[in-house]
Amino acid sequence: MARIDSFGLDVGIYGPLATPDTIVGLARHAEATGFESIWVADHIAFPAKFKSEYPYSAKGDFPSTLDSPLMEPVATMGVLVGATNRVRIGSAVLIMPYRNPLLLARMLVTLDQFSGGRIMLGAGVGWLEEEFEALDTFDFKKRGRVTDEYIEIFKRIAAGGEVGYQGETYSFAPVYSVPGSVQRPHPPVLIGGIADAALRRVAKHGDGWLAVAASPDMLKAKLATLARLAEENGRKPADIGLTFKIFLNIGAPKRSRFDDREPGTGSEAEIIDDLKRIFDLGFTRIIVRYRGASMDEQTRQIDSFVENIVARV
Repeated sequence: MARIDSFGLDVGIYGPLATPDTIVGLARHAEATGFESIWVADHIAFPAKFKSEYPYSAKGDFPSTLDSPLMEPVATMGVLVGATNRVRIGSAVLIMPYRNPLLLARMLVTLDQFSGGRIMLGAGVGWLEEEFEALDTFDFKKRGRVTDEYIEIFKRIAAGGEVGYQGETYSFAPVYSVPGSVQRPHPPVLIGGIADAALRRVAKHGDGWLAVAASPDMLKAKLATLARLAEENGRKPADIGLTFKIFLNIGAPKRSRFDDREPGTGSEAEIIDDLKRIFDLGFTRIIVRYRGASMDEQTRQIDSFVENIVARV
């Protein structure tokens, strides 16, 4: 039987329910209920119009209205550090090219200090090209290389001391990073995504893999690829932590880009089976996110998940 501390709760920084009171209330509810961690996604400002396709929905459409509330995630993490005492606080995921890497690294180190070592960095390359353009980031087409270098910078800054960096996409002369992070040598880095490029990044840079939307059968094949890539990088596959994120929808199945029914949607029995199969593959943490417009329904879905599903996994 699964324990509630095998689960994290995404507190929803975008969508109709993304208000300060709701986000903080959900974070405190997660801590009181026994969730291991709380999580934020990452957008900064939705373009009014865009052609980019969301990579995880059946038709490529984004699962929220663009004029709904949106809270910046790093600032939100700071609020959550002060609003909680025990739960770990992670990003699922931060789009690494969106922010200056030295500034981002120092912000995350600061959060790790204030939280007593509770921060986790979920890192991704992003998909919304028009948001990259609005932020005037490095070339969208080189976002993979940018992400690799920014992760390296984060790790060096977190280690502390005198740090410099010379890269293809960012360089800086030596600076002092004092203090470093509480967690040594750095807070855990989880690489998000299910493409082979993401798996290569996990094998090279990640303490863990953060997967989303894929079916258990697809995950099994991806894990075989990840194991091979890890060994090619001189790492033991068992040393890479495995986290999966579901978008909870009890009572109604939803299609994903990869399957007729996305894991975490459908009947309670179907979701229980999803979670069992995911844990059986070696995943040790599952993040839960409810995306909807009703506060009452969000409460009902999360409470039903805890009371009727977790206890039966």
